[in-house]
Amino acid sequence: MKITRRLFEAHVKCPMKCWLRSIDEPTSSDRSTLYAEWIHIRNEGYRTGSLERLMRETSPEKYVVAVKLENIRSAKWEFAFDVEAHTNVLEVRLDAVERVSASRGQATQFIPLRFSFTNKLAKDDKLFVAFDAVALSAIVGRDIPHGKIIHGDSHSCSIIRVSALAREVRGRIEKITKLLSGASPPDLVLNRHCAECEFRSRCRRRAEQQDDLSLLSAITPPERKKLNGRGVFTVKQLSYAFLPRRRPKRCPPDARCRYPHRGRKGRSSPCSCGGRRRPLCTPAS
Repeated sequence: MKITRRLFEAHVKCPMKCWLRSIDEPTSSDRSTLYAEWIHIRNEGYRTGSLERLMRETSPEKYVVAVKLENIRSAKWEFAFDVEAHTNVLEVRLDAVERVSASRGQATQFIPLRFSFTNKLAKDDKLFVAFDAVALSAIVGRDIPHGKIIHGDSHSCSIIRVSALAREVRGRIEKITKLLSGASPPDLVLNRHCAECEFRSRCRRRAEQQDDLSLLSAITPPERKKLNGRGVFTVKQLSYAFLPRRRPKRCPPDARCRYPHRGRKGRSSPCSCGGRRRPLCTPAS
């Protein structure tokens, strides 16, 4: 299976989402998919409107539509819209490609364009345009140093330095290739993207059945990896490892710790935070 833009975008958000899309897993029909459908419709509408806007601003003899990148070095157009780019590994449909004629002694530059309806760009948006640049670079046969993202209500144009992200993109392509060639799905890990994912209900139900640690959103991936190394894989196992906070050295005599410690005679020892951490203490009854 070749890697498409849809699979790459899913892997950036979540490897499990990439796997489910590759096997054409049906999405749920509950309310959790409404936001994902709204995002898709908003992106497609912004993309279509931006393409039409660029076509109106460009002379008809200076652009082409729905073409394959063949003999691109001898092209005469300035813009190519809805472009297909195929390699041995990638199968990408680019929003647009800008051709910039260079001066004598310099090579012609090709710049991939991508459209996003968001007013503020995130790192994922930059990775997406870098993925387009890597696919275009494989066809042109030279490095693509920059890419452009047209985004927001005012159609702002941001120039993205692709060379700084190309290494990360190629690393992700290798991970996706390995994932799709395997027979088993990746580990199920809930993250922040689950709130806008079309597979939210499915993954949430599986995580609850497995009592997975990712149900606790406050645990970061490095902390979860550290707990797995200690043999803790479920929330129940983590609960057995819970210990109260260590007592500070001093505490007012009229306060007790939220997690009282039993002394030798069975009495709760007073808190010793010295009054510095009032929320941790409650007045003695």
